[in-house]
Amino acid sequence: MSSSDKNFSSTPNTTLAGTFTCAWCGLTVSAVAGDGTRRNHCPSCLHSQHVLDHAEGGTSRCRGRMSPISVAVLRTADWMVIHRCVRCDELTSNPVCADDNQLVLMRMAVRPLAQPPFPLEAFGNL
Repeated sequence: MSSSDKNFSSTPNTTLAGTFTCAWCGLTVSAVAGDGTRRNHCPSCLHSQHVLDHAEGGTSRCRGRMSPISVAVLRTADWMVIHRCVRCDELTSNPVCADDNQLVLMRMAVRPLAQPPFPLEAFGNL
């Protein structure tokens, strides 16, 4: 069982078998993505809920909203959404689903290039 399966099964905002309501945008979401994989985040806004404690390996008592903060690309070329809990600051990663909002994913991917931690004028002196 993957971590996303565990995460979904203990999600408190599950309404019907196979659906949940996004805590951020209110969208009713199918727990099965279009490609048949299980999902634990909203495909529209990419937010999730903190229901799995990765450090302890069990169910989290936090229940805070998990905000998408970045994307990561694995060696296998699979993309992962990086979430941070707004309540306890725990970081998690979850696989990108085929029907996730591509615009939001690309915004997160290019944010470091659009907002570097140094002035771009420094390149003119190299």
